[in-house]
Amino acid sequence: MRPLSPPSLAGLALSLVAALAPVAATSPAQADAVPTVTAKFETPALFDDGDGGNANGDDPAIWVHPAKPGKSLVVATAKEGGLYVYDLKGAQVQHIAAPPAPGEDDEPGRFNNVDLVYGFGGRDLAVVSDRGRDQLRIYAVDPAAPGAPLTDVTAPNAPFVFNDDQEQVNEAQTVYGLATWQDKTGVYALVSRRHQTGIGLLKLTPAPGGKVGYQLIRTLTLPSSFRLPDGTTWTPCLEPGELPQVEGMVVDGGRDVLYAAQEDVGIWRMPADLSGTPVLFDKVREYGVPGVYDPDTEECDPGLDRGFGGKHLSADAEGLTIYYRDGGAGYLLASSQGDDTFAVYRREGGNAYIGQFQVGARRVDGAQTSDGAMAMNVPLGDTFSGGLFVTHDGVNTPEAKDADGEVRENTNFKFVKWEDIARKVGLRVEPRGWDPRTR
Repeated sequence: MRPLSPPSLAGLALSLVAALAPVAATSPAQADAVPTVTAKFETPALFDDGDGGNANGDDPAIWVHPAKPGKSLVVATAKEGGLYVYDLKGAQVQHIAAPPAPGEDDEPGRFNNVDLVYGFGGRDLAVVSDRGRDQLRIYAVDPAAPGAPLTDVTAPNAPFVFNDDQEQVNEAQTVYGLATWQDKTGVYALVSRRHQTGIGLLKLTPAPGGKVGYQLIRTLTLPSSFRLPDGTTWTPCLEPGELPQVEGMVVDGGRDVLYAAQEDVGIWRMPADLSGTPVLFDKVREYGVPGVYDPDTEECDPGLDRGFGGKHLSADAEGLTIYYRDGGAGYLLASSQGDDTFAVYRREGGNAYIGQFQVGARRVDGAQTSDGAMAMNVPLGDTFSGGLFVTHDGVNTPEAKDADGEVRENTNFKFVKWEDIARKVGLRVEPRGWDPRTR
């Protein structure tokens, strides 16, 4: 069944356009003034070609072991390459292939984002958005199976999320970003739609044989055009037929608040159940800049920047994550993909901007064009006793070349000690302030 927004959300996009408030002006950080941290470990290179299994890293999630925090794992997506599981030193523990295409002319599985659920029917789950098949894939995490901790428990009759049939799925307007959320009413996944502005709320449901299914509860549509302070209307320049999509998302489990990064627009804050009006609390620098799509270059030629944008994010706004502190405090972190930095906001109140950092090179290379990241405050063994920050690196080095001498697309994930970020940006370290198992 095609998902429909409930009547109470009708016309939301128009009301949001009129209600957008300007972002408070703050001087943008200069590139040479951005604090730099370095990674302690990195994962093996992933190559997006036939020899590499078309593996293209995207989004990580940190699973906390229930009894031995040093045995915790990082679960990461690699698009057509499927799902990879790593230990806390970045060594590969398990690889799970994405599902094959159902038919010769159909799209194969393509794993985009991943998040975790603790204690669903007595099991921990890794929930993945399969943008190739327009489905969720769900994996149970078994602490007693260190060599192969993840097992597919997706219900065999799992429906398409945003489409009615395979023909529509092949058009690629499919499930994209993902964040999980739990409250007293159940366990949910919030998912965005590729090349569209919609977000859907899905409830996870038990299925026969220990499987897990899901059902759509409601959808919400964010704006695709925006009223500027000078009275004109601006629409982000994209390829024909595309709207400004959301990918990076995270739910503040203590407040039941969803944060969603609309890549060419900025970061939205809204109720996690999608029942209220979203607020755009920070914008990308490119917000309001007109552009004309050039079909020859397949790029947008930008016009005059009239200064309507924000000061902290360079498009695309991407991965979002939260470092939790005690007493409702903490930090919201956002990938500013356009300038290879991460913006830090307060978790509490109106999400005031705090500062910026980048992951640079030292023992291992830095992180550029990050799609996804996750922070965890829980102590994870001796190395990450103050918490862990894991980020995707979209330009991993050293370069590798194929048999024809062509540079291979090379990605991986970097592991950074939270104490290093806190020291450079002036943040707190509170490894006992929150536990995902008892939130």
